[in-house]
Amino acid sequence: MPVSSSHTSPVVRALVTGHPAHCVPQTQLRDAAVQLFPRLAAHPKLLEVFENAQIQRRFLARPLEWYMEPHSFADKNAVYVEETLRLSEQLTRTALAQAGAAPEDVDAVVFVSSTGISTPSLESMLMERLGLNRQAVRLPLWGLGCAGGAQGLARAADLVRAGYQNVLLIAAELCSLTLVKSDESSSNFVGSALFADGAAALVVGPDDGTGGLVRLSGHRSTLLPDSGDVMGWDVMDDGLKVRFRQSIPELVSGMMRQNVEETLAASDWTLEDLQHYVVHPGGVKVLDAYQEALSLDPQALAASRQVLHCNGNMSSPTVLFVLEELLKHAPEGKGLLSAMGPGFCAEHVLLEFVA
Repeated sequence: MPVSSSHTSPVVRALVTGHPAHCVPQTQLRDAAVQLFPRLAAHPKLLEVFENAQIQRRFLARPLEWYMEPHSFADKNAVYVEETLRLSEQLTRTALAQAGAAPEDVDAVVFVSSTGISTPSLESMLMERLGLNRQAVRLPLWGLGCAGGAQGLARAADLVRAGYQNVLLIAAELCSLTLVKSDESSSNFVGSALFADGAAALVVGPDDGTGGLVRLSGHRSTLLPDSGDVMGWDVMDDGLKVRFRQSIPELVSGMMRQNVEETLAASDWTLEDLQHYVVHPGGVKVLDAYQEALSLDPQALAASRQVLHCNGNMSSPTVLFVLEELLKHAPEGKGLLSAMGPGFCAEHVLLEFVA
């Protein structure tokens, strides 16, 4: 049960990331897309997306050969449940050990995922597997897509402010399972050049004086009007069909600076206060638009570009991979974690790094 006050500063005590076992170079994924979608691949501009994405490799839930055959939604979802549970269990055990917390110490679980479905929700199955506290609050979050990692982190921080002591946050996505072999849309083809699989597990709790890995100082959500068709899934007999507009970078360019300034102002911060940016790498063009909108130095988004290069776009956990990458360099000062996703929405979390 919660015992601390609403004035508690939430901190990330542990952050662990991981992938499924199958690592495939981008060149092999390009060749597979040519075989799957020969009509689309005949258009040079579409095929160039594999190189322009600036991705070296991606991790998949199943061997590449598995994706060359048609699969029903039921088949894909069975893989989703099996692999998401396996990966989440592995990462959670490591995160709890890193935080020095026992499974029974966990008093709240936030589980973020949008690439499959399960009822009971997957965090309840993890509680059984891991022996987590049976009285823990459960908060499964679905449908947030690429914004889910940021929004999950914000909800975990809210729970700590409400008094919970050990909040487990998991963001897990198997985007590769949303490839629809019969879908010859440009969105599906572009998705085959970008999307990948991965997960992150974090432990968030009150600041005990050590500062943890990073302090979570505030957050803000913005839902853009009349933007529901910008990004999302269309549910088909053979799976979740990706839908997104090519105009996403233009949306970022047009709204991001004002949105970020309003987010910072609510906590009496300004752009000049920020030393670090943790931005979801939805794609190279999205990062370029973010950089331009905020007039950032080219190196400001180096961690985001590195994660995109080595992992592709894994949807919700990707921004948490970026946070992990930045933490390798012992950052100090204030930062902003940002992600955008279906809705269409922008999610921001204010960060304070303590040496």
